[in-house]
Amino acid sequence: MTTIFDVVQAMSGQKNVIVIPVPYLDFFKGDQQAHALSAILNQLVFWSGVSSSADDGWFYKSHEELAEEIHGLSGEEQARRLVDKLRKKYFPGVIETKTKKVNGTPVTHYKIDGNKLISMIFPSISETSKVRNGNVESEESERRNCGMETAEMQNHGNVESEESYLYTDLNSDKNLQISKDLSSQNSNESSDQPKNDFLTRYPEAVIYSTNFQKWGEEGDLKTAKWMFGRVKKLNPSALEPTWCDWANDIRLMRQIDGRTHEQICALFDWANKDSFWYQNILSPRKLRKHFDELFVRSQKPKDEPKVQVDTVERDSAFSRLIGSRSKPQNRIEEIALELAGKTGIRRMSEFSGRQAWNSIWKQATEMSQEAQ
Repeated sequence: MTTIFDVVQAMSGQKNVIVIPVPYLDFFKGDQQAHALSAILNQLVFWSGVSSSADDGWFYKSHEELAEEIHGLSGEEQARRLVDKLRKKYFPGVIETKTKKVNGTPVTHYKIDGNKLISMIFPSISETSKVRNGNVESEESERRNCGMETAEMQNHGNVESEESYLYTDLNSDKNLQISKDLSSQNSNESSDQPKNDFLTRYPEAVIYSTNFQKWGEEGDLKTAKWMFGRVKKLNPSALEPTWCDWANDIRLMRQIDGRTHEQICALFDWANKDSFWYQNILSPRKLRKHFDELFVRSQKPKDEPKVQVDTVERDSAFSRLIGSRSKPQNRIEEIALELAGKTGIRRMSEFSGRQAWNSIWKQATEMSQEAQ
């Protein structure tokens, strides 16, 4: 087994050319960060075998250095998150860390258990087939089909509590069914293999796309259903979304951005009640895009003095900027025109356009005052 790892180690990483072994990419198949994770693992395996850096199997490599070696990463922070994902999600107990001093400075060192790594990346090498009466028997495991297992939504009652948002207003959806396929009848068929591989890697997935690039856990799907329920209250004719897309965006908010389901629901609830954002934040993707801005705005004290709006100036600006397409005359008008462009206000009717403009003008006035 050690010899096999030595071969893989020799294939991995270079200082100037990054060559990623295909088995790494196969292992991370289904993860949207497959190439980035493979590149990080590639470099860690490479440096674990460099005599100048290895010390009893331990070696050090900073996140900053990894980011520099792997062109395409946004920086040190992304490298840190990818390393943590490798250690905690994919290879717990395989990639070890400890802090040791280098020139008097505490530095994180890594050590890779080559045998364990190979047994995970090349399971066919390490797993012993059970042979009885001359026939090779493979163990069958329970597989779950696209997205569905029974789950009853619950209402915790206190809508003001952050932890209750996920389960608020779900009474209308108590019969939500999430079906579950208890077994794969032909697990050895090539057509089922990608699905089996995906579910082996992500047993928590209850809904996923046909190419396995998008998926979500049960909590992600519940949150998506709750969010759409709020959208339906605003617009009863709203079309049902692609649940896999919504669940995937919610999962990304959790796993990549570090949000919780409760935080996601709490902020969506706030945006849902805001005079401006209620018509702009209608999906998990939009929420993710504006999350930081919305969070800051949601933290404003409720007793903060209301901004004074000059209605005459507001209505005049609407006629000039939207009706006549004139140039803005001040900072408030510049901000308002920029916000209006994002909402497609010129495509609205006169009545709807003015209603939207009133909210936009108020927000532009607030933003202008905050900048002063």
